[in-house]
Amino acid sequence: MSRRESTDTIRVASVPASHVYVRHLSPVHGADAVTRLADPAPADGRTVPGGWWPPLMLEPDWIREHYDEFELFHIHFGFDAVPTDTLGEVIELLRAHGKPLVYTVHDLRNPHQPDPTTHDRLLDTLIPAADALITLTPGAAETIARRWNRSADVLPHPHVVEPDLVRAPRPREDRFVVGVHVKSLRANMDPLPVLETLCEVVPALPGGELRIDLHDELFEPGNHWYDPETGDALRALGDRPGVRVHVHPYFTDDELWQYLSSLTVSVLPYRFGTHSGWLEACHDLGTAVVAPDCGFYHQQRRCAVYEFDERHFDPDSLRRAITATYGARVPRATWPERRSERESLAVAHRRLYENLLR
Repeated sequence: MSRRESTDTIRVASVPASHVYVRHLSPVHGADAVTRLADPAPADGRTVPGGWWPPLMLEPDWIREHYDEFELFHIHFGFDAVPTDTLGEVIELLRAHGKPLVYTVHDLRNPHQPDPTTHDRLLDTLIPAADALITLTPGAAETIARRWNRSADVLPHPHVVEPDLVRAPRPREDRFVVGVHVKSLRANMDPLPVLETLCEVVPALPGGELRIDLHDELFEPGNHWYDPETGDALRALGDRPGVRVHVHPYFTDDELWQYLSSLTVSVLPYRFGTHSGWLEACHDLGTAVVAPDCGFYHQQRRCAVYEFDERHFDPDSLRRAITATYGARVPRATWPERRSERESLAVAHRRLYENLLR
């Protein structure tokens, strides 16, 4: 292959391209030598809960039909439901057409799957085959080195919230509002033990208020997330002093940023996981985070940590974490910091792509 010039445009098939993480790997004003193909939408309009669809780029026929439209393939998310054999066929087709494969390891443990077996098989296929690996934290890189004997570049998560909101002042805080958003009770969520402790701790603090949010689809028969028994148990917590429960549809982005900005602290009730975009949004908006010690949330951004995983929950550690955030100054992102970080990420990705294509 002839030597590439650094000014050449690199066409990347990114899986996906429209996710906020991927969009914010480009420079703020888009002046970059990297072009990411748009996500192909299924002709039949099929989607999964939350409005996403299984990425067509991970179908072998798409590779066969479109391989001449990109120079490099970069996987981030969306391969959850892809059979291992199909993923292997995609990898072989990329090799056959001389297309380097990059994989950013966001999730060592899939937060949507209670049993890690399927995800582990996919990682066992993808990580050894990738020409280059990226991940978000040193702990994840160490795990990758230990399990697969592969080296991964550690690059931070870019900002999630748009610049104007990162720069905007926080609402005036007259109360200490601790929020737990259980969403639709995805597999790694186990909110009830966490909330039992928070119902005792938070209202006992001067100005303390606990806010619990959940999606209304928990109460819709036939919905994928239908779970009225847990939903009723969560709603019943609203009868306790100092506790408010809100049942509502998915927030729009604007509603989500407004919600996070209204909280002093956001508590993540996860039994397992790896990294978190929610944590990054809180960092953008100046909302403190209390995160479990599973995964590598504490290495992403500064946050209070409590002991919570699939085997163990220590309520005293959660009490200490809440107390530590009470009255503490939260380290908030500034736009100059986030902009500089984003520009560095764009350069790092472009250089990685160039090196693979030389």
